[in-house]
Amino acid sequence: MNVPTDRQIVDDLTAGAGTVTDLAGLQARLAERAAAGGLLDVAYRTTDSPAGRLLLAATPVGLVRVAFELEDHDAVLEELAGAVSPRILRSPRGVDDVARQLDEYFAGRRKVFELAVDLQLARGFRRAVLEHLCNIPYGTTESYTTVAAAAGNPRAVRAAGSACATNPIPLVVPCHRVVRRDGTYGRYRGGPAVKHALLTMEAGAGA
Repeated sequence: MNVPTDRQIVDDLTAGAGTVTDLAGLQARLAERAAAGGLLDVAYRTTDSPAGRLLLAATPVGLVRVAFELEDHDAVLEELAGAVSPRILRSPRGVDDVARQLDEYFAGRRKVFELAVDLQLARGFRRAVLEHLCNIPYGTTESYTTVAAAAGNPRAVRAAGSACATNPIPLVVPCHRVVRRDGTYGRYRGGPAVKHALLTMEAGAGA
């Protein structure tokens, strides 16, 4: 079977461009053809939330990136193109369910995400930290010291803090549940106000 190239897909879909007026429809068809041809490595979409507009990106393995609006979505897509693959398209594949579960989370109807995640953007100790974060229950918190020990290096408290601050999949991998020993928040990709709002929401909803 001949697999179409990126250029062939675009040419096929835009041949007779005079009749193509639905850009969203064209984009959807392009994503569908790319996926069918094994040419879609990263699918993404944006969604509105109480924490602002979020960029959601997924590979065939799972959710690879959640980015807050203040991170600059265009810059995040460029980073994904370099770190994962340049074959990125706006597509619902793998991300519509993420958006739905996030909506449920913010509405207080979901306390556990049922999503596959792709942690390829984190390696070594940072990846170990992220893997542990997934085990911190809704409505609870842990200190950076506790997280460092759980990830295998009790002395690497600063490194644990850095892993949380640069977590590529915030919200779903709940780095917002990690705080300093004195109870202060520490850094957060979405900003301190968002971290405070998330912890307040979870504490109010109960574990």
